[in-house]
Amino acid sequence: MASPILNEQQIEEFCRNGVLVIPGFYDQASAIKPIQQGIYDLIGLLIQKYELDIDRPNFSPDTFDAGYQKLIAADRLYGGEVYDGVKQIPAFIRLVSNPLHERIFSELRANSNPAVAAGGYGIRIDNPYEEKFKANWHQEYPAQLRSPDGIVYWTPLIPVTPELGPVELCLGSHRDGPVPVLTRDSRNLEKRGAYSLTLENEPELLARYEHIAPLTSPGDLIVIDFLTLHASGDNHTDRSRWTIQFRYFNFNDATGLRHGWKGSYAAGVDFRSVHPELCAD
Repeated sequence: MASPILNEQQIEEFCRNGVLVIPGFYDQASAIKPIQQGIYDLIGLLIQKYELDIDRPNFSPDTFDAGYQKLIAADRLYGGEVYDGVKQIPAFIRLVSNPLHERIFSELRANSNPAVAAGGYGIRIDNPYEEKFKANWHQEYPAQLRSPDGIVYWTPLIPVTPELGPVELCLGSHRDGPVPVLTRDSRNLEKRGAYSLTLENEPELLARYEHIAPLTSPGDLIVIDFLTLHASGDNHTDRSRWTIQFRYFNFNDATGLRHGWKGSYAAGVDFRSVHPELCAD
């Protein structure tokens, strides 16, 4: 039998806070660098495809995204091709399905039956000063469904500084359960799907909790409860923020079992049709 990955203090911290930071969890050479190489190659392929005059240095883990800012400056739609392509890099899929993630889930959720949330994995590319695709304050469950008993695995591909905009989290917010949401809000008129959801009474709600914004480096892992309130930070640099997110959920959870582990917006399902009681409007 394999030794536990987490100790008792870490499990207690996650149960209390709904978030746990694990420094240096991944081996950079075997787990992270191949993903960075795949991104570098994909950016180069698109530069070649569109015959753009963009010079790039040879691959380095520190500058794997070289040329990306000039690529999207030529046409923002090229960034969409990168976003869709990177989630299909084999090294990324290997990371998502690493058995260590099942073990972490099982250690944090006794008697669970872990599953990967289909459509719930990708690489976020948060461009400087770009609001349209920024993740507002939210819980993961309305955006993903599957089951409210779930965990987000979050890891950066570049060092996250305060200026780059670390993910911000509300400690202990998961213990208060699902929060009703507004599905139409004047503050998010340009946003669609899960991005358009707004927490009911958001300012008052957020003021109830202690906030943290961990600074992380490639190889670090943050695990986040599906019901922990969190949001993307603001990127005030000249480089995109590259981070990996994927989700696991519990097949055994009664709510997920009842609605058949449906996905949410990314799966073509309107959250309102599954949980009308959580839609404040």
